[in-house]
Amino acid sequence: MSWRQVLLLSSLLAMVLLCMFQEGTSASVGSSQAAGEEAQEVENRQRLRDDELRREYYEEQRNEFENFVEEQRDEQEERTREAVEQWRQWHYDGLYPPYLYNRHHI
Repeated sequence: MSWRQVLLLSSLLAMVLLCMFQEGTSASVGSSQAAGEEAQEVENRQRLRDDELRREYYEEQRNEFENFVEEQRDEQEERTREAVEQWRQWHYDGLYPPYLYNRHHI
């Protein structure tokens, strides 16, 4: 082989290797972009999961508080009803209905 053939063959080989290297680099860039997108998807899924857990937690807290308030209201109504009933029994004058407006004052 002459030196021209060696030079031509080596430059041709260099061009082929350079093309293959560029394709590999672009493929790795593409895979790194895909990896970046996948990481973003994973982060978004994690954020959505955290939001859902937070929503469930606050909903549970709200339900517990509403149940507590309802129980307190029911207890207060029961105490009020008992007090009114005791007052009516104490002030009952034998007339029906047993209210003060039925009392006859002489």
